Amino acid sequence: MSIPQPMTSGAVPASESSPTELVLTLDCAEQPGIVHAVSGVLLEHGANIVELTQYDDRRLGHFFMRVHMAPLEGSALSEDALRRDLTPVAERFGMRWELHEHRARRRVLVMVSKFEHCLNDLLFRARTGELPVEIVAVVSNHLDHQRLVEWHGIPFFHVPVTKATKPEAEARLLELVDRFEVDLVVLARYMQVLSDSLATRMEGRVINIHHSFLPSFKGARPYHQAYERGVKTVGATAHYVNAELDEGPIIAQQVVEVNHAYGPEDLVAAGRDTECKALSDAVRWHCEGRVILHEGKTVVLR
Repeated sequence: MSIPQPMTSGAVPASESSPTELVLTLDCAEQPGIVHAVSGVLLEHGANIVELTQYDDRRLGHFFMRVHMAPLEGSALSEDALRRDLTPVAERFGMRWELHEHRARRRVLVMVSKFEHCLNDLLFRARTGELPVEIVAVVSNHLDHQRLVEWHGIPFFHVPVTKATKPEAEARLLELVDRFEVDLVVLARYMQVLSDSLATRMEGRVINIHHSFLPSFKGARPYHQAYERGVKTVGATAHYVNAELDEGPIIAQQVVEVNHAYGPEDLVAAGRDTECKALSDAVRWHCEGRVILHEGKTVVLR
């Protein structure tokens, strides 16, 4: 069996003035001795476990763990040395694993169309430090939000999309992903469907917000679909993008109560906050290394 290598990231490093704190995320087949082996390596390197979250899926026989560690007083953590000594442990247990700095900011590219509430929310949370991200670029198929984005000092790229120009538009997106060394693409009410080939190529690196409580009301105009069904709650779902429309692994969901008096426009207004919260939660959990993809679903260690 080939052993997966540790995943790497182009994340922005934390400040050099503070002691290095690291996060280890791993998953592998369930077997005895995993925690003992990993914690033994951490102890040898003078690591103090600040937070440890684990989940043993006994139905699938699969184990998931996230460890946030800090150096013991008077010592320092070397990411390279720890990575070197964790490698044989990972090989022994057949782990997928990632090691990164705790405060590192992931490089994020945001895509948006006409509706700006999710974009505004992400810009605010990134600017205040609530999200561990650096928004390195914003791409839109409209010009509506160019001034807002540039006010934040972020490059804005207008990439129109039609059926005829979609291949060129997606090639431009991939060019920007490479140019800005993007870790994560966030579709903040970007009202274009990514091609199957792009979704597959970027699997696990694109988060979308869909304005319904999936799996209900997939596709276009979900609030209008909800109105026709007389729903008593509306919601939003943040999920990874895959080749199936609104079928990607779910990361976060939010709901709000409504009633019979709500028309379609009222449902749209009521749902805005749920969209912002579900999307920001998903982005934060992904960037903190709390989300592990496994067999078409996510495990969120929080």
